[in-house]
Amino acid sequence: MGSITDVPGLRVGHRQKNDGGWLSGVTVVLPPPGTVGSVDVRGGGPGTHETDALDPTTLVSTVDAVVLTGGSAYGLVSAHGAQRWCEEQGRGFEVQGGVVPIVPGAAIFDLGRGGDFSARPDAGMGYAAAAAAGAEEDGHDVERGNVGAGTGAVIGRGKFKGGVGTASVTLENGVVVGALAVVNALGLPFGEAVGDPGTSEQRVEPGSVRLSEERASTPRVSAAGTEPGPGTQLNTTLVVVATNAALDPAECKRTASAAHAGLARALNPSHTLADGDTVFCLATGAATLDRRTEAARQVSLITLQSAAADVVRLAIRDGIGSAEAVTTAAGTFDAYRF
Repeated sequence: MGSITDVPGLRVGHRQKNDGGWLSGVTVVLPPPGTVGSVDVRGGGPGTHETDALDPTTLVSTVDAVVLTGGSAYGLVSAHGAQRWCEEQGRGFEVQGGVVPIVPGAAIFDLGRGGDFSARPDAGMGYAAAAAAGAEEDGHDVERGNVGAGTGAVIGRGKFKGGVGTASVTLENGVVVGALAVVNALGLPFGEAVGDPGTSEQRVEPGSVRLSEERASTPRVSAAGTEPGPGTQLNTTLVVVATNAALDPAECKRTASAAHAGLARALNPSHTLADGDTVFCLATGAATLDRRTEAARQVSLITLQSAAADVVRLAIRDGIGSAEAVTTAAGTFDAYRF
């Protein structure tokens, strides 16, 4: 499987709380200075921070940290804490008198899953997650499952536990492509068998529809076998794709867009009105792509972007497979076993 930290210079830090009414946390992905970044938001219910700054036409092309957080829109304040940590390290866009760290972020909905609706990440937790990332060594192992922003993540309309997963691949030209995913999806893994082996319980796949005569048919079944309750449809899968390849901002944007294919291959359904599916892309620039001719450039980028979709799919499955069952005052979220 590998991990996103197989990309040299990438570090990941988690902070979470899972008692006293809490079930939430923050994950910070910390790239090396000078890393180019972009983002593609496809879900209908996103919660994001500073994503407009990652448009290829804007002033600053580099990213100092990416924050993935629980707490829905409230949790986005955790990006302020990560930004403060970056400022203390002198990381950021240089301006007169100091630096302005570029710290985009995105949130999942996990409010109330620990029992207390007001238990949500704050700037202090974002600072701690950034500091944890900064303290890691190059190539470190990444914690998976019920950690960081995946602490309160669920899938299948609240039936099963989701979490943090990661994966990587090294291409023949030495380019490394990695992904980290926080899986908090409306759907379930795509193409899985319906029954749980050895039990009488049926695992169900929500939301699949077929188009007939230009109309969508009724979904086969809801994830819990009944209609979902209030709030259970508020979901998001967050992804950071990283590579050591040298990409310009437009190429980085296109890679983030291509990586969404991996999300669609992993989850059924995806990119719905109730999902805030978001993919960030980071390119450290340490490895050079073949750009000797236009044809060579296209092949290099297509190969890299195809790999990005593959590692996103693997990271999502890893996040689901690594998640463990949790019982809180809000209920029990079972582990999903492939």
